[in-house]
Amino acid sequence: MPLQCGIVGLPNVGKSTLFNSLSNAKAQAANFPFCTIEPNVGVISVPDPRLEALSNIVRPQNVVPNTIEIVDIAGLVKGASKGEGLGNQFLGNIRNTDAIIHVVRCFEDENVVHVDGNVNPVRDKEIIDFELELKDLESVDKKLQKTEKLAKTDKKLQKTLEVLQRVKQHLEEGKAVRGLDLAPEELEEIADLHLLTIKPVLYLANVDEESVLTGNEHTAKLAEAIQGEKAEILMINAKIEAEIAEMSDQEERKDYLAMYGLTEPGINRLIRSAYSLLSLITYFTAGEKEVRAWPIPKGTKAPQAAGVIHTDFEKGFIRAEVIAYNDYLKYESEAACRDAGKLTVQGKDYVVNDGDVMHFRFNV
Repeated sequence: MPLQCGIVGLPNVGKSTLFNSLSNAKAQAANFPFCTIEPNVGVISVPDPRLEALSNIVRPQNVVPNTIEIVDIAGLVKGASKGEGLGNQFLGNIRNTDAIIHVVRCFEDENVVHVDGNVNPVRDKEIIDFELELKDLESVDKKLQKTEKLAKTDKKLQKTLEVLQRVKQHLEEGKAVRGLDLAPEELEEIADLHLLTIKPVLYLANVDEESVLTGNEHTAKLAEAIQGEKAEILMINAKIEAEIAEMSDQEERKDYLAMYGLTEPGINRLIRSAYSLLSLITYFTAGEKEVRAWPIPKGTKAPQAAGVIHTDFEKGFIRAEVIAYNDYLKYESEAACRDAGKLTVQGKDYVVNDGDVMHFRFNV
């Protein structure tokens, strides 16, 4: 399954314009709230120069990059968790995402109406946070009530009950669950709830063209507001990104970016930030039929990395043959790496490194 991110934000903050530039799908972008009536899903290929370099060496029949799936929902408003606007019915669409991209308007434009009358990124952020927290509180309350009844006769549920009570108190204090220091075994107790505020969040400050590099007073206030949240903030101009996405000529894109002092599209930075948020790295498989990139969590061991390809690979894992990316580029083939002693055979305890080129041996 590809990495999946959900885009949230108030109406008219640039969500659908950004979505259009992120994917091949074309969400309707208009100057009025709720223009995204059906949830939009788009798939982005993750740009990775290492994949291209390996492909130039191997010359495979097929090249498969990592992908990120983007889910765009209707703009949320105050009361969305209770059915206001169109947001409530779509919150479920981001429950199963890995991370949340929170688009915040940080630009002034009298021609683009703001749902609350004026630009205030901190207030806008808090509105979305509050609605997501209320929705999580609703989920926690339902499970808590059920668990309290069952715990009277099943003492094993006491731990679950304690975790739910801690989470509920945290949410009632107006805090996201990701800020609560829960142990891995405690997280398992609430995993089935797919809480919205437990997901890592990337704040995308949609700024005016002049503020793409330096930011402005709005981004400064937003940055101050998210301190201590374990979140990242990126400055981006959705219109610039949309223009770049329409350009097929690489030189034209470079010239356009240079006009704004940029060296790459903001989408590239967004993807890297998403990977960083989720502590993901990439390993590669390289053969005549296919060169492919595989995303895995940092710290993954060889059998679990093999399982990303197919569960049978993990179950029947014997060993992994590993070549470091730089060695593959230097010697330009698996055979040459083997002859140079740069191909190593690794067992079940091997922790995969970012960029490893791997071949797995397994029993069916």
